[in-house]
Amino acid sequence: MLAKRKMSLTELSEKVGITMSNLSILKKGKARAIRFSTLEAICQVLDCQPADILEYRSDQD
Repeated sequence: MLAKRKMSLTELSEKVGITMSNLSILKKGKARAIRFSTLEAICQVLDCQPADILEYRSDQD
């Protein structure tokens, strides 16, 4: 979605109000949880739905 919106991780970080390190953890799929308010802010900035940026992975994969 970042590439589609022609936005850098730094720009998203500034617009959403979360640190680059936390955004990087989310981007790499290493986060164990995300606040709904953070997800909402990201979706608002990227003009997308949660399903556009989230992917389910089983612990067994």
